[in-house]
Amino acid sequence: METGAIVHGPAILARLAALLAEPRGDYLPLRIGREVVGWVDEGRAVVLARFANVFDRRTSGLTTGLAFNASLETAPARTAALDRVVDVLAAEGRLSAWRHERYAIATHLGAPPLCLIERAAARFFGIRTYAAHVNGLVRGSSTSMWLSRRSAAKAIDPGLLDNLVGGGIPAGAAVAETMIREAWEEAGIPADIAATATPAAELRVCRAQPDGLQRETVFAHDLWLEADFVPSNQDGEAVEHRLVSLDEAAALIANDRGTDVVTADASLVILDFLLRHCSVGPESPDWRALGALRYPPLELSIPRTDRDLG
Repeated sequence: METGAIVHGPAILARLAALLAEPRGDYLPLRIGREVVGWVDEGRAVVLARFANVFDRRTSGLTTGLAFNASLETAPARTAALDRVVDVLAAEGRLSAWRHERYAIATHLGAPPLCLIERAAARFFGIRTYAAHVNGLVRGSSTSMWLSRRSAAKAIDPGLLDNLVGGGIPAGAAVAETMIREAWEEAGIPADIAATATPAAELRVCRAQPDGLQRETVFAHDLWLEADFVPSNQDGEAVEHRLVSLDEAAALIANDRGTDVVTADASLVILDFLLRHCSVGPESPDWRALGALRYPPLELSIPRTDRDLG
């Protein structure tokens, strides 16, 4: 067993507990019909209430929050209305960089979409998103792990270290399909090799970010690669690849300064691998707390008002 993660356990816990902390303050639900599909803070709710032909603001009772106007009866109608809102938000500088990619707003992955949304706006509305990540692994006298460095041009976490493969799951795509596509684009891994990746975990992230609320399920995979494989980025989104020991990986996800900082999402995926492969075991005082970081609740609590209590 490699013990680096045990040595770094307290620092990993301190860093990730802060990075992945549950959102503070009140968030209002965003509904389509009876389904809660997103969560927004009060400031964003005020912004969205300006679009009275798209959203209804309800201030008390069981339906407190925002809801798509009932006149928007179909997914295409809601998508068209949401597109107009998102265009205004982008013009006002309220969104991250435009991605030209659609996410589905749905009750669960693979369900018929209730509407579609530009990826750059997903966090503003606090919708649930999905991603596929891959631990690129190499066997030897000890296990090694490939990491990548994100391009400085990336909209999210520019220049940080990342898993070998990771990407959001767009509307209409499946987990395996996304994983195989991203494996080629980000690391030059042929489809037949990527297809051998083993689904390993469904991790959860729910945290406040400057661009809104990240509520994401991360499908983590383990992919064992040949010792002579060298990643080769195909789409310009990764600028470096690095093969590290598990000791080094543990030290990196504990690090919070300098140029070698790992993204929060990738840190969680690496931590999960270390936990599953007993680099951190039940004998560690941090074991239970580290494990709990992987599965926070994705649904928030509806704030109670004085009117509700009276």
